[in-house]
Amino acid sequence: MTQDTAVTIDMLVQKILDNDKQYDESKIVSAYEFAAKAHEGQFRSSGQPYIIHPLAVADILLDLGMDTDTICAALLHDVVEDTEATSEQLQKRFGRDVAALVDGVTKLTKIPIFNKEQQQAENVRKIMLAMSQDIRVIIIKLCDRLHNMRTLAFRPEYKQRRTALETMNVYAPIAHRLGIKAVQEELEDLAFHYLDPYAYSEIEHQMEIKKEAREQFIASIIESISERLKTLKFSKEPAIEGRVKSIYGMYKKVFIGHKDIEQVYDKYAVRVIVSDIPECYNVLGIIHDMYRPLPNRFKDYIATPKANMYQSLHTTVLGREGIPFEVQIRTWDMHATAEYGIAAHWKYKEGIQGKDKMEQRLAWIRQMLEAQQTSDDVEEIVRMIKNDLSPEDIVCMTPKGDTISLPVGSTVIDFAYRIHTQIGHKMMGAKVDGRIVPLDYTLQTGQICEIMLSKDPEKGPNRAWLEIAKTNEARSKIRSWFKRERREENIVTGRAMLEKVFRHSHIRIPEEEIGKFLSEDMKRHNCATLDDFYASIGYGGVSLQKLTPRWKDLYRKNYEQEEEPEEQPVITPVKSHRSHIILDDISDCAVKFAQCCNPLPGDDIVGYITRGHGISVHTTSCVNYRAMLGRNIPEERDRWVDVQWTDSPDAAMQTSIEVVATDRVGLVFDITAVLTEARIPIIHSSSRNLKNGNAIFEASIRIVSKSQLTSTFDRLRRVKGVLSVERSTN
Repeated sequence: MTQDTAVTIDMLVQKILDNDKQYDESKIVSAYEFAAKAHEGQFRSSGQPYIIHPLAVADILLDLGMDTDTICAALLHDVVEDTEATSEQLQKRFGRDVAALVDGVTKLTKIPIFNKEQQQAENVRKIMLAMSQDIRVIIIKLCDRLHNMRTLAFRPEYKQRRTALETMNVYAPIAHRLGIKAVQEELEDLAFHYLDPYAYSEIEHQMEIKKEAREQFIASIIESISERLKTLKFSKEPAIEGRVKSIYGMYKKVFIGHKDIEQVYDKYAVRVIVSDIPECYNVLGIIHDMYRPLPNRFKDYIATPKANMYQSLHTTVLGREGIPFEVQIRTWDMHATAEYGIAAHWKYKEGIQGKDKMEQRLAWIRQMLEAQQTSDDVEEIVRMIKNDLSPEDIVCMTPKGDTISLPVGSTVIDFAYRIHTQIGHKMMGAKVDGRIVPLDYTLQTGQICEIMLSKDPEKGPNRAWLEIAKTNEARSKIRSWFKRERREENIVTGRAMLEKVFRHSHIRIPEEEIGKFLSEDMKRHNCATLDDFYASIGYGGVSLQKLTPRWKDLYRKNYEQEEEPEEQPVITPVKSHRSHIILDDISDCAVKFAQCCNPLPGDDIVGYITRGHGISVHTTSCVNYRAMLGRNIPEERDRWVDVQWTDSPDAAMQTSIEVVATDRVGLVFDITAVLTEARIPIIHSSSRNLKNGNAIFEASIRIVSKSQLTSTFDRLRRVKGVLSVERSTN
């Protein structure tokens, strides 16, 4: 799917005539004529007539092998949203299916919203609802987004970044889960180009340098394997092809995985396609006989398919030139699923055969919609897509040998809830590979996880699990339990949480006016009464962190002017002449900042009452704090208290940074120049060479806020050769 010249209706018709599938050509041409007339006089940002966009989307869908109604809907997908045409007109002229598909991809425009994120979430939720009824809706939307990304250069820069970010967070993960690899990889590469042009150009340049040698290497491997396979008998001659890893795929390995490009073993890949599964394993034996397999680099996705139904054998071997490469072995059916995903059923089978199979493959859509409803927050669905549909999965096993796929970073709590809701609710501990682990233990591929269950019939989840669980599926099930089983407790908890936020934000609303103050949010979260809203806060269905900034603005506009200025709250003094922290209900207490996490103004923080040394302030992501949550010891939990940053800290704080870069002359000078230009004092620094040819620069610096550190990191990443910049907790 490359960026071609503008598609015309004649080109589209010719492609239909050349296709092996049967299409209703007259219906497709009629849909084009209707769309061309409706969009007449409309132009894209490039200056071209608008009709080229629906034609391009229809062309991409033809490549995916979609049916007549899908092609018609692609040509008509913007007429209801952007012209005077109506759904009723489409249904009358093209039928109910086409009208329903167009309605599914039409954005919501007349909904009460507070910000762009909520509008995006509402539109995504509408698409998810439509695709739960007809999966073709999202396939059209993916192709629509793909063409928009191909032509994104004509949009303003701020819209480029916003669209690219939405593509990376929402549409690429959905394409991955549907198994439409070609669309997923192109969406990721295009979005990556706009989100980090420097890294994109760097990887593109590195891959271009050895392009000719790379092509020769792959061609020689294909020839060698082909000659060897000719000596054996196959029911059908195997197909052999080569590929190079996508630019974004390389980025994830090199920049995110902190690897040198030569350490990426699967940047070259050869694919062997055979007729049946026994032949797959026979070819695997031949490959291992021809080349030396690298240890721990074999994956059997035939026996254990990925969540998107991808199946293949993967093995990494060492070529005679000493260059590692990956070999993928699969059947033709597996290849169709790998390349086209769910669209393969239209390309080869005229629709999905069997209602049960369709429902099984799309069960995750229903689970997401149900999970979003428990949160009372429409933006939850976007977070679920971003986190739970991650292209990077781990595969763990139960003691009985059943495999469980989870996103990277999942904990034993996520594992328990993925098995069954009640397993999660009754969980009291876990063993991984026979060893008892804390509840915040992060699982790795290949581990065997055993969930220990409580016999107490009243046993339920702990509220702290909401912070430990990584998947939105687990969090939604925990929230559902509290919503159903603990309403009165939720109301009390929610009220206390809201009062605390109001107190910290200096919001003072009379008791009788709180309902009025929160009326918009209650309506937004489908809460009929104030108690419903308190309960929703209590079980985690409402995110106070997201609502607080709006409440502050609302309070300033409607209440603050009417009040007499009050005496400012007393800020507890901190040792070393710092005054960064406000303590809840505690005064005259020494405060120190924990060295294990080095909190900075802007971090989410919590205080720990030490024995004889005052309060130690940690970040809420600190490993020591998270470990305490996992142990769930009441006496220990009582020693953690709420603290917050003052609005205007009056002194810089010390933190440590770590910069990894390719070693070169002048590197340290360029890094320190950035810090000097930002007026950041360097307390001490050091640098050393690493064995892989890179260098590491470490420094202790004084920073006023987290935002200052973030902007400094952005500038350091633009220094030539810098691979990673991180905050050190040493």
